[in-house]
Amino acid sequence: MKKLENQLKSIAKSLATLSKQVDKVSTQVGKLQPAKSAPAKKSSAPRASSKKENATGKKGVLNTVLGIISRSKKGVNITTIKDKTGFDSKQLSNALYKLTKKGRIKTLSRGVYVKN
Repeated sequence: MKKLENQLKSIAKSLATLSKQVDKVSTQVGKLQPAKSAPAKKSSAPRASSKKENATGKKGVLNTVLGIISRSKKGVNITTIKDKTGFDSKQLSNALYKLTKKGRIKTLSRGVYVKN
């Protein structure tokens, strides 16, 4: 029993030493990490918009969703649109709502859309 107690004390002492070493190393790593740099200045010159930038905007989302729906004769469901575009549910929901309100698409059944 005494031998076991001595082993436990030895292990506890080793763990305390290791803990101190880990603390030292972590503080050294913290010092090595670069500080956040100041944000870059924005250019004051106006930029010309490009089609790539537009693809991420609202018109791009609407056109992309409308294009997929237009190519389908029997209609396309939300899961298929989501898989083909990679848009999240909120973006798709908004795009489908706007396209329906504009009269560009119509709903065949719940979750299935065709071009109007």
